[in-house]
Amino acid sequence: MKVITTEKKPIKMWLDKIEDGALEQAKNLANLPFTFKHVSIMPDSHLGYGMPIGGVLATNGVIIPNAVGVDIGCGVCAVKTSLMDIDKEKLKKIIEEIKKVIPVGFNKHSEEQDRKFLPNIDESDPNNYSNMYLDEMPEICKREYENARKQLGTLGGGNHFIEIQKGDDGYIWIMIHSGSRNLGKQVADYYNKIAIELNKKWFHEDIVEKELAFLPLDSEEGQAYIKEMKYCVEYALANRRLMMNRVLKCFQLVLNLKLMCFNSDKFENYYPEDIMDTMEMINIAHNYAKLENHFGQNVWVHRKGATLARKGTIGIIPGSQGTKSYIVEGLGNKESFMSCSHGAGRIMGRKQAQRTLNLEDEVKKLDDQGIIHAVKSVKDLDEAPGSYKDINEVMNNQKDLVKKLVELTPLAVIKG
Repeated sequence: MKVITTEKKPIKMWLDKIEDGALEQAKNLANLPFTFKHVSIMPDSHLGYGMPIGGVLATNGVIIPNAVGVDIGCGVCAVKTSLMDIDKEKLKKIIEEIKKVIPVGFNKHSEEQDRKFLPNIDESDPNNYSNMYLDEMPEICKREYENARKQLGTLGGGNHFIEIQKGDDGYIWIMIHSGSRNLGKQVADYYNKIAIELNKKWFHEDIVEKELAFLPLDSEEGQAYIKEMKYCVEYALANRRLMMNRVLKCFQLVLNLKLMCFNSDKFENYYPEDIMDTMEMINIAHNYAKLENHFGQNVWVHRKGATLARKGTIGIIPGSQGTKSYIVEGLGNKESFMSCSHGAGRIMGRKQAQRTLNLEDEVKKLDDQGIIHAVKSVKDLDEAPGSYKDINEVMNNQKDLVKKLVELTPLAVIKG
C-alpha cells in the first residue's frame, strides 16, 4: 500500500503505477468535504467518470450517483459444476446453445420474461407477482419495467462475459459478468442530472465540474436514489441468476446430464433461486453504495469497480479472456474499507486498444492456449488480453486484501 498525503484526506493505493487522469480523480475524492477517513484505490484502478474504476469512497451525509456508476449492481457470479473434464467439441456445442438463449450486446429478448424472475418487492407476500406491486416500484424502475423484463437474462456489451473455466481444484466452473443493463443506466443518469441541478443551486459548481455531484441522504432525492439503486442491484443479481440457469441448461442439453443441476426437465418453470437446491452460486457486486460501519462510524461506502472483501467473504476476481481468474476469500483489511479489486483492470482505453493492438498477435495468444475466444476482428481488440493489466501483478498487489482459493483457467468465452 502506498499513501499520498498531499490532499485534505489521504489516498491509499494498492498499485505501483496509476494513470494521471485516475490519480487526479482520486485527489478530487480526497478533497471532498464529506469524504470519510481516506480514499482507497484498488490495484486494478483506471480512469472512470468522476471517480476512478477500482475506487472506494466512504462518505458522511451524502450519496454520489457517479461514484456508483451507470451499471448499478454490475458484478460476477460463478458456479462450480460436478464436471471434471469436457472436450472441445462439446464446448463448442455448449457455446452455440448459450448464444441461442442469451442475447448479447444491445440485443434483448423479443418477449417479456416472466415477472417471477424479477426481484420481488412485495415483502409481505413473496408469492405475489400481480401487477399491483408495480405501484410500489421506484419511479424510474417503474417507468422502465417493460423494457427491463425483456432485458432480464441478457448479457450486455463491453467487458461483460460468460466464461467456461477449469479450476485448479479439478472441476469445470462457469462464470458470468453482467449488470443491470439499461435499467441501471436510466436510474444513474436520472439522479445524476438531479444532483447536478441541486449542486449548482447550492453553488457547488466545482464539485459538478469534477463529475461528483451529490445528493444529501436526508433529502427526498437522496432517499429516492437509494431505493432505486437497491432495486437495480437486486435486478442485476436476478439477471445473472437467470443467465446462469440457462447456461446450466445448455450444459444439460449438450451433455445429456438430466440431474446435473435440476430436479425436473421443465427448466422454464424454475425460479432462479432453485439453482441453489443442488448447486451453490457465488455472487459479488462491484458497482453500488451501502451503509456500513468502518472505524467506529456508520458511513456510505461507494464501491465503483471494487468488491467487498470482508473477512471470510467469498469473492471473484476475473482476469481477461486469455488469463486466469480467481475465487478468493476476503481478509477484512480495514484500510481498504474491506474491499479488493473487481478484476484485472484496463491498461488502455477501448479505442486505443483497437488502434494499437495487433489482431493476429492477440488471436495467436488465445489460439495457442486452446481457448474458444471472442476476438474475431479489429473491433474486438478492446477486449483482447493485451488491453488489460497483468492479473498476476494485480493479485500480488492485494495479498493483504484477499487470499486465493481457486485458480481458474479459461476454456471458452462469450463476450458482449
